[in-house]
Amino acid sequence: MTTYDHRDAHPLDEPWPFTGRADELDLIRRSVAAGRPGLVVTGPAGRGKTRLVLEAVRGMDWSRVTGAPAARRIPFAAFAHLLPGPVTLPRALRLLSGTRLLLVDDAHLLDDASAALVHQLAVHGRTRLLVVAADDTEVPEAIERLWTGELLPRLALRPLPAQDTGRLVETWAGGDVEPFTVNRLHRLCQGDLRLLRDLLGALTRRGLLARDEDTGARSWRGPLPLTDAVRDRAARVLDGARAEEREVLERLAFADPLPLDAHDADLRILEDLEAEGLVRADEHGTVRLAHPLHGPALRAAAGVLRARRLGRDPRRHEHALHAERAALADAIDRGDVRDVSAPVGEWLVEHGVPVPAGYAAVRARLCRLRGEVRQAVAWAREGLRTAPDDPGCGTELVLASAQCGETVPADDTAASGARAATWRAAASGDVAGALRCVDDTDPASLYDAVRLGAPERAAGHLHGHGPFGRHAEALARGDGAAVDRAAEELQRRGMLLFAAEAHAQAARLHRNPAAARRSRMRALDLARRCPGARTPALASLVLGELTGRQRQIVALAAAGLSNRQIAERLTLSVRTVGNHLHSAYTRLGSGDRAALPELLARSA
Repeated sequence: MTTYDHRDAHPLDEPWPFTGRADELDLIRRSVAAGRPGLVVTGPAGRGKTRLVLEAVRGMDWSRVTGAPAARRIPFAAFAHLLPGPVTLPRALRLLSGTRLLLVDDAHLLDDASAALVHQLAVHGRTRLLVVAADDTEVPEAIERLWTGELLPRLALRPLPAQDTGRLVETWAGGDVEPFTVNRLHRLCQGDLRLLRDLLGALTRRGLLARDEDTGARSWRGPLPLTDAVRDRAARVLDGARAEEREVLERLAFADPLPLDAHDADLRILEDLEAEGLVRADEHGTVRLAHPLHGPALRAAAGVLRARRLGRDPRRHEHALHAERAALADAIDRGDVRDVSAPVGEWLVEHGVPVPAGYAAVRARLCRLRGEVRQAVAWAREGLRTAPDDPGCGTELVLASAQCGETVPADDTAASGARAATWRAAASGDVAGALRCVDDTDPASLYDAVRLGAPERAAGHLHGHGPFGRHAEALARGDGAAVDRAAEELQRRGMLLFAAEAHAQAARLHRNPAAARRSRMRALDLARRCPGARTPALASLVLGELTGRQRQIVALAAAGLSNRQIAERLTLSVRTVGNHLHSAYTRLGSGDRAALPELLARSA
């Protein structure tokens, strides 16, 4: 049962919390340090470029200019607040020569004179420049030449990763949001944080972000709200298509999540749509809409009668769902779970259609192997809603929940067997008890022993099981380099949590501090890509290598205290606190203060 309560939701007029982007923050800060020329940050509108650079220059002495559409015909309009009236380019250059750090925002909207001034500042090199420009629109030639002419390095900002999108969504909602909803929002927005904010606001205002009374998590089911931002982003298919093109696009939209065969539509129209970048076709002749937002937007804009004519009965997806389950099971059997596409199951969940327990159990297992433990929990619960006594879903719920650090009581599921008992014990902190439950005749259970730090149980028994056997053998003989190699193979196969655990184990085996640090940083990077994962192998990863004072300072920083507040509490100088944090960040492989709470949670 779900209910809606807006009281915990993020107020619509408050700024976004800043999340993730640790590597990009570090790169920007290093690029504007003394002796460096600066950096150009590019990316589509809405990706968070300006917020990122403002975080990077926090605490620095800097000036800012901003381009604006209405001022593109006014010479030096962006610099009006820094220049004393009408000036020539040489005089403007001399007047700004004392500016040490200049932030140029929305550089793609600069007037020609301002763009030329920015270019000349880069040529002369006395002013460090931090230039922000959208790359999905026309950019003044003088600005584009900053990176094409190699005057400044360029950072093309990638979309915010799914795990960081999840943190933003949960901060907005004031609590847990189920993985299905997070993934749906991430997929629809494709890194456009403005669209994400707009959708969250619409879901909040309309009461569509409901709370599940069993789990406490919020979820969104049903059609896409057709907001102004959605209309704007989908304008090419909603308003820009001709009548015959719109008909084909709508047929593709209502065919989702299945593709449309090219023979079922006018090939000439499909070719035109493909040339415009609105559809894509594979080598088998199946056609899909190119952007994940376009299908839901077209369905939301269709009238009731049109939707009834074009829509499909969910029962017609049964054959496709069966084929999808077989493909997932094959990937699991091959031990290669990379890049697995499974849109039919996701479509059913998003539209509130019950998912067969057999499919849900396979999907949960796939997610667990990929390190997506929170998603695995969600799929297992979805299957148990359909069949409360399903043993497959029950076992997957126990395994995934335990690897999130949560314990599922034995009488709450239909799970039984050695693996369920092993991970129930591990989640409660009883690793010795967990190892007593390992089934020596089951390869999967034996690999659990390797993950729990007892490779001698599995050594010699996992031959023929690829990286699992190599991981067991290398760990049993204490060969850190070989454990790292096994971890790399696990990562190549898409098993990120197993790879993170193996690198963490290797870090404790290396005698060379530099090698240990590399393994630890790899483990931390992979662990961050497994949101919610908390296993014994990762428990000592975060704080085990810090000194007592570093652990104390890191804990206070994670609690939100500033360096000055920490210094006052511990009777230290601010510089000493900063030095301890810098050393701790180096050992943790992270320079992101906002990531500390999650990192500490892994060690709890």
